[in-house]
Amino acid sequence: MSDDLLYFEDLVVGTKASFGRYEVTREEVLEFAAKYDPQPFHLSDEAAAQTHFGRISASGWHTCAMTMAMLVENLKNNRQAGLGSPGQDELRWHHPVYPGDVLRVETELLETKRSRSRPEMGSLRSAIRVYNQNDRMVMSMTGIGLIAVREPERRD
Repeated sequence: MSDDLLYFEDLVVGTKASFGRYEVTREEVLEFAAKYDPQPFHLSDEAAAQTHFGRISASGWHTCAMTMAMLVENLKNNRQAGLGSPGQDELRWHHPVYPGDVLRVETELLETKRSRSRPEMGSLRSAIRVYNQNDRMVMSMTGIGLIAVREPERRD
């Protein structure tokens, strides 16, 4: 593996980051909803006006996808020896995302744990929070990641 990567041993619990800029467009909201979450309040101004949303809003799953795009873009400059993810915990949609919103991400490394059964890897848990242009949290989740250990033979 390349030396310019961040490995398990490099992780520092408490590390925070803020990044990303994702402009939510009406066209993308409609396209995503039509394909993956065709509920009326994601597709119709009239239907959305009859709900607590008040107007067309992005699907929560679309918000997840936009967040993933920002996370991956951030990894281009902060390369990790990542090994994928077994999932996310505590996914919450706190506030609707609307066309015209501009999203950003904040993360905080909460925990690291070396695998007992797989010495070549460790896991990490991160708080992931997504905010709109008004600094209102629209989504949060706890991300779980797997990451390579630089020196698997070394057991501290």
